[in-house]
Amino acid sequence: MKNTNQTYFLLLLLICFLFNCKNEKKTAPKEEITEVTEEVVEMPVNVINVVTRAMDFQSVDTIPSGWNTFKYENLSNETHFFLLDKYPEGKTAENAITDIAPVFEEGMDLINEGKAEEGFAAFAKLPEWYGDIVFSGGAGLIAPKHTAITTVKLDPGYYIMECYVKMPSGKFHTLMGMAKPIMVTEEDSGNTPPKATVNITLSGVDGITYDKGITKGKQIFSVFVKDQKAHENFIWHDLNLVKLEDYASEDELEAWMDWSDPKGLITPVPNGITFLGGVNDMPAGSTGYFYADLKPGKYAFISEVPNTKSKKLFKVFDVID
Repeated sequence: MKNTNQTYFLLLLLICFLFNCKNEKKTAPKEEITEVTEEVVEMPVNVINVVTRAMDFQSVDTIPSGWNTFKYENLSNETHFFLLDKYPEGKTAENAITDIAPVFEEGMDLINEGKAEEGFAAFAKLPEWYGDIVFSGGAGLIAPKHTAITTVKLDPGYYIMECYVKMPSGKFHTLMGMAKPIMVTEEDSGNTPPKATVNITLSGVDGITYDKGITKGKQIFSVFVKDQKAHENFIWHDLNLVKLEDYASEDELEAWMDWSDPKGLITPVPNGITFLGGVNDMPAGSTGYFYADLKPGKYAFISEVPNTKSKKLFKVFDVID
């Protein structure tokens, strides 16, 4: 009887052991699956390379229409961006040099001299066709020695790739050589837009909004322009990603984003500020995309217009570890 009980007890222990082992094998995969939260982000392969080494844009002269992804390497010591301006038919870079550049130079010189009213009045000398230029996207502000990757959709036509960040002297980079003609052909690129991980809506009425929390790692942001308008400095709202150090001043950043201020959009940028790209001015209804690899820290989305906080076009957020 004793041996029978011992046999029964050992058999019961064996069953319990096997049952527990089977349970452990079932729960381990669940834990592994729940830990995987990051979306897979595929980096673009078919890109148009743009390089800045000083006050220049080194790139191809002709590109296809449709969706195009630009990889902009800022190898210089200055913060830059590029904006693609679609010129009206019959107008070229020569017209920009003779009809537009002198007006902006005159106006900015007066503003820098403290004659803001006279400076803004000078912009009335811009040619009538200036209002027919279509700002068609491009890379947002990007810090020195950084790379911006941006995807936009372009119609066929004649474009000027420009950067109008200002030198410490107040001169626009466009007047220093950062204005490059680009021909966009009728041939379609055949490319498709990337799949976004975060969807942003940009509006002059509702400000900057997005559909989910922003996490660390590689992200593809889509930027849908819900509406568009010219702000007090004649510029449409765009979207720029900024890394903010703990000592960075939000007020200084906001003021710096207005080129029409003598101290605005001028290098060097405020302390503790690193620009990480974005999507430049686009018409209402357009969507552009940009890539970023986020480390834990404090960030912001901001537009290059005056009074961004009151317009809800300055959005600060944290990326946690």
